[in-house]
Amino acid sequence: MDRREAKESLFDHFAHVARALGNAKRLELVDLLAQGERSVETLAATSGMNLTTVSANLQALRRANLVATRREGTRIFYRLAGPHVANLYLQLHRVAETASPGLRSAAEAFLGPDDTEEIGRDELRRRLHDGSVTLLDVRPAEEYASGHLPGAVSIPYDQLADRLDELPADTEVVAYCRGPYCVLAHDAVRVLRDRGRVVRRLADGVLEWEAARLPVVNP
Repeated sequence: MDRREAKESLFDHFAHVARALGNAKRLELVDLLAQGERSVETLAATSGMNLTTVSANLQALRRANLVATRREGTRIFYRLAGPHVANLYLQLHRVAETASPGLRSAAEAFLGPDDTEEIGRDELRRRLHDGSVTLLDVRPAEEYASGHLPGAVSIPYDQLADRLDELPADTEVVAYCRGPYCVLAHDAVRVLRDRGRVVRRLADGVLEWEAARLPVVNP
């Protein structure tokens, strides 16, 4: 192999990883797997994709060594291959926010209008320390169990309206879900605000929290 061929081979290895991530369905699966290990069936149910589509896209991610697996009986569970994959996914967000002019309008179409007040992680940590805020994790229960922010209580969004009395009425609530492009926290803030609660939204999810080298409660 001459020098030119070697260079082409080198960049083809980079392109192999880029091609694996160059698909919206695969990126959605990476987003879900960033919350913790999942079975194929759970990924299909959560994403709304069918099993065949999920399996095919997971295999593409596996061929690029971006996910790893384990078998439990007849079921196969997938997880990200390591924190480097999660960090790559976060960096992709940051690049897209700068490079893709249509991202903001697409996010607003999905998340709804900019009508939910946000709180930063530093203020949240101070408020948690003095006990003046209730931190609410509105992701599905299995995601909370896989890892959550310290001090967070779990009420999945689809149960929130029926479990409002579990939240103290005399403290502000801060809701979070999977990160800045997760709709669950936005909708949770709207539900709580309509019920007269003082509530804000944390843009961070567990992935962003870990990337900032902040502690996460893991099983």
